[in-house]
Amino acid sequence: MEKKDKITVVTMGCSKNLVDSEALLGQLKRGSASLVSDIDLADVAVINTCGFIESSKQESLDAIFEALERKKRGELKKVIVMGCLAERYRRELAAEIPEVDAIFGSNQLQDVVTELGVDYKQELLGERVLTTPSHFAYLKISEGCDHPCSFCAIPLMRGKHRTKPIEAILEEANHLASRGVKELILIGQDTTYYGLDLYGGRQLKRLLLELSEVSGIEWIRLMYAYPAKFPLEILEAFQQSPKLCRYLDMPVQHASDEVLKSMRRGITNRATRDLIHRIKDAVPDIALRTTLIVGYPNETDREFQELHDFVGEMEFHRLGVFTYSQEDDTIAFPLADPVPAEIKEQRRDAIMALQKEVSAQRNNALVGSTVRVLIDRHEDGFAVGRTEWDAPEIDQEVYVKEGERFAAGFTAECADGNFCQVKIVDAVEYDLYAIPHDQENAINV
Repeated sequence: MEKKDKITVVTMGCSKNLVDSEALLGQLKRGSASLVSDIDLADVAVINTCGFIESSKQESLDAIFEALERKKRGELKKVIVMGCLAERYRRELAAEIPEVDAIFGSNQLQDVVTELGVDYKQELLGERVLTTPSHFAYLKISEGCDHPCSFCAIPLMRGKHRTKPIEAILEEANHLASRGVKELILIGQDTTYYGLDLYGGRQLKRLLLELSEVSGIEWIRLMYAYPAKFPLEILEAFQQSPKLCRYLDMPVQHASDEVLKSMRRGITNRATRDLIHRIKDAVPDIALRTTLIVGYPNETDREFQELHDFVGEMEFHRLGVFTYSQEDDTIAFPLADPVPAEIKEQRRDAIMALQKEVSAQRNNALVGSTVRVLIDRHEDGFAVGRTEWDAPEIDQEVYVKEGERFAAGFTAECADGNFCQVKIVDAVEYDLYAIPHDQENAINV
């Protein structure tokens, strides 16, 4: 019998790309392909690329060139490129890197599977090989985006918005729960648009409540909520379902009306403020996460100061900042890139310095309180977990100190993938430190 080539999949970029890679691995596994997680052990490397901004494109290109160097040394037989960068720059990649064996866009999973010598199985839709820890999984509820944001190339790479049917999502959620997944992280280019194309109206509230009925799922986390025309009815779902994490990821991008108008965000400063206040009033214990862009072409010192003041007033729980990246074929491309890189970086640093103060104040206020954490891993004598106010990989963590002489059962309670009640005993700007809730009452043995 001919020995099978060992295949590895290298994923670049966001969680949406990660789900695509997991779906590919699911197809390959069912097709009895030989899979390895380490490229050092592989014969074939599939690079799932990101094309979002310049830095992510460069990281993807670096991964491709590294794999091609391995191929040149005889360590790899084939290098296959797929994903967003391939969708956007297929011709350029084919012309400039002919050593790549095959190139596939972001919506060509079936073709990638076939290229790897496996029969594609339609009935496996939703089945994946999880590459996250087994207790949480990303759940993609839609694909593509209909918004005309001037800076964004996602519609060029992912196409128009396409809602995944509720039945398919529930089937996937039940399958994940049966495998031990306890936390579902809902993702899409715009999760609040969910259902509009397929059902004639937004159906996110219905989806959230139906997912809350899935046995075994304890946390449901909502990411990528678009602020314009935000469906306020989903706030009722937060009130009705204890499984919904009091957490909302809502990228606002900017606070200046001039910048928001040029960005084509479909919302104003006042409307954004009103929305944030309505969310906080409806769900008082919610943690709001946002992302911002600094250095957009028409952002002067005045517009940046508006953004800085806005961040200080809104006091987001979690916040990330991108510097503007001029992207080919986007609406904003003709505006050029007039803000110098060093100014962009200064503005980013100023926002993050402000956010650091906000985060430190919030974390210090938690010292002495008892919270529930989901343990992700153990390292250096700590059980490392997250509260419901923190998403994996992008937000802060709770470090739970494992003492030498706790009451029986502590180790099992705070094992990977378990929920654990802990008492916060110390805080820094972006992390918390804790002990098991029952440490003070622990029986020495």
